[in-house]
Formats: sequence, structure tokens, C-alpha cells
Amino acid sequence: MAIIYIRLTINTERLEISTKLKCPVYLWDSAKERVKADKEFKSTQINKYIMANRAKIMGIYQDLHLKDEMITADIIKNRFLGIKEEGLTLKKLLEYHKTSHEDNLSDLTKFTYRATRHYLLRFLKEVKKTEDIYLKQINYRFITDFEAFLRKPHPTKYGTRRLGHNTIMKHLCRLRSLVNFAIKLDWMTDYPFKSYRMSYKQTKVRYLTQKELDRIEARNFSVRRLQLTRDLFLFSCYTGLSYVDITKLTPDNITIGIDGKHWIFATRKKTENALRIPLLSMAEVLIEKYKDSPEAQEAGTLFPKMSNQRLNGYLKEIADINRIKKKITFHMARHTFATTVTLSNGVPIETVSKILGHHRIATTQVYAQVVENKVSADMNQLHLKLTEKDSEDKKEAK
Repeated sequence: MAIIYIRLTINTERLEISTKLKCPVYLWDSAKERVKADKEFKSTQINKYIMANRAKIMGIYQDLHLKDEMITADIIKNRFLGIKEEGLTLKKLLEYHKTSHEDNLSDLTKFTYRATRHYLLRFLKEVKKTEDIYLKQINYRFITDFEAFLRKPHPTKYGTRRLGHNTIMKHLCRLRSLVNFAIKLDWMTDYPFKSYRMSYKQTKVRYLTQKELDRIEARNFSVRRLQLTRDLFLFSCYTGLSYVDITKLTPDNITIGIDGKHWIFATRKKTENALRIPLLSMAEVLIEKYKDSPEAQEAGTLFPKMSNQRLNGYLKEIADINRIKKKITFHMARHTFATTVTLSNGVPIETVSKILGHHRIATTQVYAQVVENKVSADMNQLHLKLTEKDSEDKKEAK
């Protein structure tokens, strides 16, 4: 006796379902896929069951096909057996992306994806009035509705706030990445972003002027937390390093460069680009200042550690004390390095781009556009050269 199985094959995907029926092996007709007639065996009853199951499976297939739903052997099997399908849903995609990419993403990228997931789930609940949707329901309308939702005021513990245009675009960009991931998994077939266009607005670069930078540098604080904040901020102003790259620096990152002076040899965390930064004297003084710091030595880093959130909070105090009306953040130091410290002092934009660890020089050009005093100085130089040339030409003519 042998068990009779139903075999399903969809796009080379194969699986089998037991009918729990048996028949003698010698009575099985492989060509006709049924039991041969036999007086001593109830072949007619089994054959009716086989035909009924075949019809049921074909009905399930036709129903899926007419509704333009995804067709797999597993889906047909589950419907045949009456098993409730979990389906390929947005929540399932979000969870799978989180678990499969968790170890490959930086802390900042994890945070941004968490924020996008938060807004997507709120959008489903508040706008779509549901807890979850099938991936096939994500279309152009879904994207535009989600964008409209993001543009509305959102509650915070301090009241409400509106997301900036570029922030909204970044959330939609992450949704697009999730859709592309689903397509690679064969969880989606249509690409809903094919008619949707992302648009980014050029933001105004905020930086400190030379006078503001001098004011902070000239001020020393008796309060340790403010002094450390000031020093870390100044170190970023004179190296162009971001917060996360400064916190990773160790004494091993300081080496002798091609000119025989001290350089920083490191890797930028955000882009993994190699960083080769010659140290200015102001930056060297700050490194020497914390060389014997117990906290830095225990951590094995150049400077004692402090969270970015605390740094930004303390920078507000420093701005108030120094009568600087701008809202200072730690990332502003990187902008200050690019504009006030380097470009304004004639450092070529190609060099600045290399030090900042940018992939493309176009990324650095946003800083060059705001250095009006440098543009003015360059044009004055050109004016002098043209005036001198004109004078010489007139003398030669005489």
C-alpha cells in the first residue's frame, strides 16, 4: 500500500499534500493519475475524491488569477487546506527588513528607519483606518497620501511640529528602499514609484563667522562640561570631523604625514571614505590638553566621551554666554570648517572636499556658494589684475 499525494508545481516551486488515502502500488495508473478499476478495491470512490480535489485546486488557481493576486504553491496549499494566510503585508516587510538589516546599519540609519516605520504605522492607523495592508495595495495613491500625511502637524511632547520638506523626502526615500527590497524578495511585482518624483530643496548652510569663532575660542569656562563642549566643538571647527568620527578617534589615528607633521588617518563612519587630515596647531593644542585625561585613557580615545544630545544642549548655553544669536549645533562646526576656516582663507575646494570625506565635489560646492566675502575678495583681485593690465596696455600704446 502507498499513500496518494497531491503534487503542486508553480513556477518550478514544488510541494506535496498528503490525501491520507492509500491504494495498492500495483493498482496506481501513473499516466492517468488515478487508481485502476478493481472489484476487490474501492477504486471508484478514491478516484472521485482525486477528481474533486483536482477541480478544487484549479478553482483556487483561477480565482487567484482573475483577482490578479500573487500565485505560489504555498498560497494554493494553504487555501486548499483552509489555513488562514498571513499574507505579504507592509508590517511583515518592515519587520523582516529590521531583522535582516539590523547588523548592517549604523546607529543613525537604524534611528531614521525607526522614525519612518513609526510614521508609516501611524499613517495606516489614522488615515487608512487599519493596522496593516497587503503590499500589493501600495500604489501611487498610497505614496501621495503618505506624503500629505507627513506634511500635516505632528504631535510631540512639547506640542506639535511640521516636518521640513527635505525630511519628508527622506522618509519617502526610505519607503522607496523598502519597496525595492520587497521587489528583490519577489514580494511585490509592481513598482509604485515609477511615476513619483522626489524633489529636494537646497538648504541654507549655517556656520559661524570668524568673529563668532574667535569669541568662543577666547572664552574659557570654569564649568568642566562647558569647557569640554567648547573644546570638542573647536576641534571639529579645525578638522572638519563630525561628532561620530571625533568620538572614534584614538591615539593610533594620529600619525606623521608626508610633510613630517601630525595628521589624522581615519575612516569616515558615514561613507567609509578614508580621511587624511593635516592637523592645524589649534587642533594639536586640544589633543595635547586631553592627553592625560583619565576618562579618555580609560576609553582609549583622544577625548572624554559626551553624547551628541548633551553637546548640543551645552552649545546653546555657550552661544548665550558669548552673545551669539544663532542656534549652534555640533554639526555647525563642520560647516564652519568648510566655510570660515578653509574656503574663506583660499584653500581650494578640491582640498576641502577631500578633507571632509565627500564622494563628490558637488557636495562641497554648497559651502562655496555661501562664502560671499571670499567671492568679493576674489573679484577684487581680478579687478586689480585687469586694471593693471589695462594700464600696461595704454603705456605700450603710447
